Amino acid sequence: MRGVVFLGERELEIREFPDPTPGPGEVVLEMKASGMCGSDLHAYRAARSGSGMAGALGLGGSGGPVIAGHEPCGIVAARGPGVPEAEAPIGARMMDHHYSGCGICPHCRVGWSQLCGKGITVYGVTGNGGHAQYLKVPARTLVPLPDELSFEEGAAVSCGTGTAYGALRRMQTCGRHTLAVFGQGPVGLSAVLLGTAMGARVIAIDVGEERLKLAKDFGADATINSKSTDPVQALKALTRGEGVDLALDCSGAAPARVAAVRSTKTWGTACFVGEGGDVTLEVSPDMLRRQLTLIGSWTFSSVGQGECARFVAERRIPLAKLITHRFKLDQAAEAYRLFDTQTTGKGVFVF
Repeated sequence: MRGVVFLGERELEIREFPDPTPGPGEVVLEMKASGMCGSDLHAYRAARSGSGMAGALGLGGSGGPVIAGHEPCGIVAARGPGVPEAEAPIGARMMDHHYSGCGICPHCRVGWSQLCGKGITVYGVTGNGGHAQYLKVPARTLVPLPDELSFEEGAAVSCGTGTAYGALRRMQTCGRHTLAVFGQGPVGLSAVLLGTAMGARVIAIDVGEERLKLAKDFGADATINSKSTDPVQALKALTRGEGVDLALDCSGAAPARVAAVRSTKTWGTACFVGEGGDVTLEVSPDMLRRQLTLIGSWTFSSVGQGECARFVAERRIPLAKLITHRFKLDQAAEAYRLFDTQTTGKGVFVF
C-alpha cells in the first residue's frame, strides 16, 4: 500500500509500505476518510532534523518513516487472534481513538490512553496513521461511527472536532455563556458549531477574513479580525465591559493565548487546546485577582469521542459544512500546500 510521509520543510512523499496484518488483539481498518489536522503542520513545516513528526510535536519517537494522518475513519477489514467478532464485525463502520497505551493502567481503563505513564503510540505520529489504504490498531481503540454520520464527518470527530467538544465539555458550556473562540481553523470552527448547538453565544476571532466568514456561516454571533482590532477591547465592548464567560484558544499563538485570558471576565474560564509554543502571563492581574480558571485540554477520551459523535448525530449538527476540500491520496502535496495557507475549512483524504 502507499502512505503519506512528512519530510519537513513543507515537503512530503508517498511511499510504499507492506499491507498490515493484524496480530493478537489487533484489527486492520480499510480507510474511507482520513482528515488533515492543524497539528500536522508542525511536522510539515519542521526542519529536516530527522526527528519526524513525533519530534516536531515533542512526543519522542525514533524519527523513522511513519505514515501521517491521525484522524482515521473506515471499516473493519480484518481481525487478529483474540478479537471477538462482536467487538469488530467485518465491514463495521469505525473511527479510531488514535492513541494506544498499556491498556491496564487507570488512565487507559477509562479511555484516556494518551495519559498512560508507561508510554504511548500515537497513530499518525509515532506509529503508522490513516493517510494510507489500511491502518492496523488495537481493537480496544475502535470507536463506532453512528450511521447518521459520513466517514468524512467521522474523520473530523476523530481529532479536530472531538478536541473542540472535549474542551467545551470541560468548560461546562451552556446557554447562559458567551464563548470567545480564538483561531478559526478546523478545531475553532468546530467549536463555533458545537458551542452554538450547546446554546452559547459564540464570538469568533481570527486574522483571516476567509475563515471569519466561515465562522459566521457556522453560527457565530459576531466575528473579530484580531489583525485590525484589539480583540480584548472588542470582546469587552460586546459584553458591556465585563468580558466573556468562556474563552477557548485553538490557535496555539502566544498573542491569542494572552488575549483569551485577558478577555475573560472575573470568575470566568479560559482554555488552551492549540499545540506547541509558549505564553507569558502576568499572574496577579491576569489570573489571581480575577479568580480565573485556566484549563489545558488535550484532545479527548475514547468515551468522549463516541459521545461527541452521538451529540453531532442526535443534534443534527451540519458538521459536513466544515469539510471544504476533499482529496485523493495522490493529491497529498497539493492538499498540504493549500492547507498550509490556513485559509480553508477542513481538508480530508477520501478513499
